Amino acid sequence: MTLWRLILDEPASGAWNMAVDETVLEHAGRAESLPTLRLYAWQPACLSLGYAQPYSDVSQARLTALGWDVVRRPTGGRAILHVDELTYSVCTAPQEALMDGTILESYNRLARALMAACHIVGLPVEMEQQAQAYGAGHGPVCFEVPSAYEIVLSGKKLIGSAQARKREGILQHGSLPLRGDLTRIVQALAFESESAREMAAFRLLARATTAEMYLQRGLGWEMAAQAVVGAFESQLGIRFVRGQLSEAETARAEDLFQKKYTDAAWTGRV
Repeated sequence: MTLWRLILDEPASGAWNMAVDETVLEHAGRAESLPTLRLYAWQPACLSLGYAQPYSDVSQARLTALGWDVVRRPTGGRAILHVDELTYSVCTAPQEALMDGTILESYNRLARALMAACHIVGLPVEMEQQAQAYGAGHGPVCFEVPSAYEIVLSGKKLIGSAQARKREGILQHGSLPLRGDLTRIVQALAFESESAREMAAFRLLARATTAEMYLQRGLGWEMAAQAVVGAFESQLGIRFVRGQLSEAETARAEDLFQKKYTDAAWTGRV
């Protein structure tokens, strides 16, 4: 049984959350900290963009009016609105057995644990075996289309994940929408017309879902987090020790927060 660190964080800004994920990636990757599962939330609501996604996908005026943050992730994919959700991140060294093999092989292992967590809370999810073609209707929203080994519920995407493999380590993070209106995200994105915005919202409701939409009742963050922790332990042979960032990690996260994730040159690039 492998010993991992478990971090359960208070809600934080998008820039801080991404700075911490990158920090833990670096330290776990160099074996300066244990492999880490981190569970967290976002406050205020934050639009996150994929590493290579053009900032022109964002309607800055609408984003400002809504009072939402915006951040660029170190991982790929399209835009996600982080609100009313449980977010997880896994950070390990490159040689960690759980992350051995290809990206899809490691995705598969983590997806099985995420599926087990969903089953614990009454969500009869399945795993998407193949990535679906984007097609002409694909837009800037990440949750429109499931990729291989992502988690679907009644044919709709529930958990989306992305992985980055760096020289210093491996990071995979993803989100489980607990409740709320999935179509809120289109209000902060740029579309050529209002009819195009409405069509994006329609596609999103047809292709994605939340835990509450299926359960017809609330699923709290704490209950979802407990299920994820239990499933990782039972499915992946992990034993967790509860921890926090080290002093070195905290200092590095503060540096990344100031110099990268709140810097318009990073967020607004591409």
